[in-house]
Amino acid sequence: MEKKGTPKVKSMTVYPIAGYDSALLTLSGCHSPYFTRNVVVLEDETGNKGIGEIHGGEAITEMLESYNPMVIGAEIADYRKVITEIRAKGQKAKGDTGEGLQGLNISNLKFVVQAEAAVECAMLDLLGKFLNKPIAALLGDGGIQRREVPFLGYLFYIADPKKIDMPYLIETDCKDSWEKIRRKETLTPEGIVEQAKALYERYGFKDFKLKGGVLKGEEEMKAVEALHKTFPEARVNIDPNGAWSLEEAVKLCQNKHGVVAYMEDPCGPEAGFSSREIMSEFKTATNLKVATNMIATNWRQFYHAASEHSVDIILADPHFWTLNGSIRMAYLLKDWGLTWGSHSNNHFDITLATFAQVAAAAPGNITPVDTHYIWQDGQGITKNPPVIKNGVIEITDKPGLGVEIDMEKLLKAHELYKTMPEKYRSRDDSLAMQYLIKDWKYDSKKPCMVR
Repeated sequence: MEKKGTPKVKSMTVYPIAGYDSALLTLSGCHSPYFTRNVVVLEDETGNKGIGEIHGGEAITEMLESYNPMVIGAEIADYRKVITEIRAKGQKAKGDTGEGLQGLNISNLKFVVQAEAAVECAMLDLLGKFLNKPIAALLGDGGIQRREVPFLGYLFYIADPKKIDMPYLIETDCKDSWEKIRRKETLTPEGIVEQAKALYERYGFKDFKLKGGVLKGEEEMKAVEALHKTFPEARVNIDPNGAWSLEEAVKLCQNKHGVVAYMEDPCGPEAGFSSREIMSEFKTATNLKVATNMIATNWRQFYHAASEHSVDIILADPHFWTLNGSIRMAYLLKDWGLTWGSHSNNHFDITLATFAQVAAAAPGNITPVDTHYIWQDGQGITKNPPVIKNGVIEITDKPGLGVEIDMEKLLKAHELYKTMPEKYRSRDDSLAMQYLIKDWKYDSKKPCMVR
């Protein structure tokens, strides 16, 4: 009897692409007018295309391109073997100190991101199409765990783009209140609440997260309290990216039970202690639940975070952990009585579909998933992007990722990447800050607008 396997990968193409962003403020500074990503497109022997999206930057583009010999010719069912070989033989980003993201050094992202996740996703997309199954049905031990994946409304302080001599996108043909305000200056609790209302109207979000590390902690907590007052049933959290000292974080959060559902990375390293030790002390002092995407971005870090009882919620971004690694974490967290979630960066709709599929396969009670896509909505590169409605994305029986690449839109985003100034190709949030604060420099212990 002739032995037949699954189709083999015939070609692999890496497309560095760009999209437009708002002047969003974080501890690391101010987002530039462009954000970048890398998209992998695989084609198999049947003519099917599989797609995956990952963070931008030339270092990651080079890593992805180095995987080519290990991917072409491989059976799509052997994707785990391919990923294992990539980890052993693929190009690594140079200069990794092992520090990770404890201090939110954005230049370290290329060391934390597992670029092979884009290949894994594209091969799973092909395998799902071959088997006529969604990716969520192929991940983990139990297949699809939920048909509706909850997402949260991700709120940001926004700098005034008119004060920054950079080509920020200004939307004029706005179809709703969200599009009217997502490019405009927002630096007050009232402005943050206005964002939340607009997001609720457009997407139906029932939960919200505020990106902190921008203003003084007292001002940011006023915004959190205003959100709770406006949406009393919502689960609200804030992420200062470790900008607060332990003393400040405890003072700000001591009596906030019922106001914040959990705190995300409230403290960073200090006084010779790691973030894992400091966050453990914060939990003990406040009895609040803590989430992270900074102090546990790999298994070794997670071991220490778990040993210190530092966190309750691991935001296991599939681009930090890979898709299967994120689900492996979800099963462990369920068994330990902890909670799974996912963090995000600026992204296109391929990532949105990926996060929805992974979250659909995660067992146990999960926390609503982060997404930046609301800030990029309208710039999709697929023909049928996922839709967030009533705060959730519905998982259908469409095979693979459930979306198809729109090559015309992909090539347009690739052209934008090639023609935009090179200084925007690797993320540098200090560039725009120079227009807001003279000689601004990043300081992991100072909110970006506090100098």
